[in-house]
Amino acid sequence: MNFDNLHEILRSLYEEMMPLCADMAGVAKGIAGLGALFYVAYRVWQSLARAEPIDVFPMLRPFVIGLCIMFFPTVVLGTLNGVMSPIVKGTNGMLQEQTFDMKKYREQKDKLEYEAMARNPETAYLVSDEAFDKQIEELGFSPADLATMTGMYLERGAYNLEKKIRDFFRSIMELLFEAAALIIDTLRTFFLVVLAILGPIAFAISVWDGFQSTLTQWVCRYVQVYLWLPVSDLFSTILARIQILMLQNDITELQNNPAFSIDASNGVYIVFLVIGIVGYFCVPTVAGWIIEAGGGIGSYGRNVNQAAQRGAQSAYTGGRYAAAGAGSVIGNVGGRIKGALLKGK
Repeated sequence: MNFDNLHEILRSLYEEMMPLCADMAGVAKGIAGLGALFYVAYRVWQSLARAEPIDVFPMLRPFVIGLCIMFFPTVVLGTLNGVMSPIVKGTNGMLQEQTFDMKKYREQKDKLEYEAMARNPETAYLVSDEAFDKQIEELGFSPADLATMTGMYLERGAYNLEKKIRDFFRSIMELLFEAAALIIDTLRTFFLVVLAILGPIAFAISVWDGFQSTLTQWVCRYVQVYLWLPVSDLFSTILARIQILMLQNDITELQNNPAFSIDASNGVYIVFLVIGIVGYFCVPTVAGWIIEAGGGIGSYGRNVNQAAQRGAQSAYTGGRYAAAGAGSVIGNVGGRIKGALLKGK
């Protein structure tokens, strides 16, 4: 399965969905127009009521937003995509370079592994059909030779079975690795399409008082989601570079160390595939470190915590005062009762 074609399909899907922004522009114009009317009227009435000169500059904001809504695909999306696309191309170029080197070193390692086993007389028959047929021809039909022949067939079958299982498991892990990257890219494309289509509505709502932050939040979220692809490419580049260093070390060991074990190297490769699968789902978090898009929720949480702390402190202080007051009242009553008892005596 060629995952590169699937990623290209997602790119073309995003481009084909962009014209749908124009369908939302009509609704957004109505919302923005009504909001601009209230926006300008409120500020003009406020200046007249205070007998102050009318400041025209802040009133230009609704008109600028209206122009952005009218030409949303070109002015807004075109500008953002034009600024962010060099980052995507740069990280993708780094990934392609590392991937090409990794394929080259992997082919060299497989070749050296085959040659190392073919040079060893004890393992040559496991990888070479010629060596296997030659050893079979050298054997006779005595019971010992027949036992040796049976053992060779069993060892060769066990080696091929182990190799097939190892290759199958590695293929499954590589498939899951590519699937994780495809999941991130699919979610990214979905979020970008939704943000792009509903972007004019977000711009129109930002004209109204109390919703000014909608504009900046939309831009921050769009940029953050757009950065998912460069961050995932950087993550893949790092993993590819680690695999290249591992392959270079294996090649050096195969060339200089005849007793080098390939099984340990294959196990480490599978471990890094597992790390890559888990790491791909951390891409949105890392992109959030570059640009923050959830300030409203964070501020709300901080305000709730601060209010809770102030409430607890007030309750604690009030409790102290209440306890002190109750103590004074009880002491006063107790003193009066004691005095009355003494007088009675």
